[in-house]
Amino acid sequence: MNENWRGAIARHLLLVIGPALLLGLISGEYAWAIVIGLCAYLSWNIRQLLRLHAWLRDRQPDEPPPESTGLWGEVLDSIYHLQRRDQRARDRLQAVIDRAQESTAALRDAVIMLDRDGSLEWWNNAAETLLGLKMPQDVGQSISNLVRNPRFKEYFDQGNYRDALEMPSPVDDNRRLHVQITQYGNADHLMVVRDVTRLHQLEQMRKDFVANVSHELRTPLTVIAGYLETLLDNGQGMNPRWQRALQQMQQQGARMQNLLNDLLLLARLEATDYPSDNQPVAIDLLLLAIKNDAQALSAGHNHRITLDADPHLKLKGSDAELRSAFSNLVFNAVKYTPDEGTIAIRWWGDEQGAHFSVSDSGIGIEAKHIPRLTERFYRVDSARASSSGGTGLGLAIVKHVLLRHRARLEIISIPGKGSTFTCHFPARQVVQRG
Repeated sequence: MNENWRGAIARHLLLVIGPALLLGLISGEYAWAIVIGLCAYLSWNIRQLLRLHAWLRDRQPDEPPPESTGLWGEVLDSIYHLQRRDQRARDRLQAVIDRAQESTAALRDAVIMLDRDGSLEWWNNAAETLLGLKMPQDVGQSISNLVRNPRFKEYFDQGNYRDALEMPSPVDDNRRLHVQITQYGNADHLMVVRDVTRLHQLEQMRKDFVANVSHELRTPLTVIAGYLETLLDNGQGMNPRWQRALQQMQQQGARMQNLLNDLLLLARLEATDYPSDNQPVAIDLLLLAIKNDAQALSAGHNHRITLDADPHLKLKGSDAELRSAFSNLVFNAVKYTPDEGTIAIRWWGDEQGAHFSVSDSGIGIEAKHIPRLTERFYRVDSARASSSGGTGLGLAIVKHVLLRHRARLEIISIPGKGSTFTCHFPARQVVQRG
């Protein structure tokens, strides 16, 4: 308590004791006069305290405190000034909030605020257009109950929002949405939804073009390959120069056949979200067959190929698609591992799900290339990839197969020491073999 307050209290006590002493001088009862004066002063303070209590209990917003005099007047004036200062701060904060909401409402992208359980708290006008949300009846509703898309429910429930989700709009199947969720604060969610219909249409046109061209090229390429094979089979006495040319043409024709097959496979993978033959697959037996093929591919290079597969773990999915993805990873390890190198194939499970990995002691990959490895036709070393006969589509196929099986690919590589490609499958895709 500062000196001003102490002085004010001393003055108020003197104002009470002075009249009490005067009354005692007149009546001759000094003690009773002081007691009566102190009781009167105490009653007045209790009355002021009760007025303050009633104001705090029943006051309306921005209602000023009651007026008084003396020490209580100074206290109530201080409360009034604090109230006004707090009101100005709230007004400034509300102005910022209003401006933020106005600017967000003007966005063409939908912005939705969700609590930690996924219940709707606030959204802008675009969310009503893109997702069909309605104010105020949808406030407090779970977003999963209003956006009834299985892929969205999986995306929201998994809690891993590193990648975005693309899905059709709940109010218009012809409209494609790009959904990105960010967690903030107390595990609350901020969801941003963008209309990417035009980009999706352009991407679909590109896919259709590639698929159609690949399909149309198969027939003439098959005819050319057939004639080349016939010419080579009946080429006794042919000029060696012509024979070498025909052999090179046959090799390049086979390479084009592989490229078209991979392009058509990618087109089939992109056509649907789920494999049509979604059945439990015995991964240990599948990997044993792939290992045998890898050893045949490695003939003459003396690679040490090991397999460690849990026989009790099956995986729900397509046998053909999983075989294509896993063999791509294993055969790549064989192609890019020097002679006498080691290749380790593993299949195991834990509480997160099941995992498949291929580790090699090959040439490794620089970190700058890793984010782009699953792009179509992306090559770390074009000359080496061409000499190995690759199409540049292997890891793109792996990526799409894993997406269809709700899995993700992790790549760890150290140049000169080797690489590890790991496929992580969620627990819901795993089946325990009886």
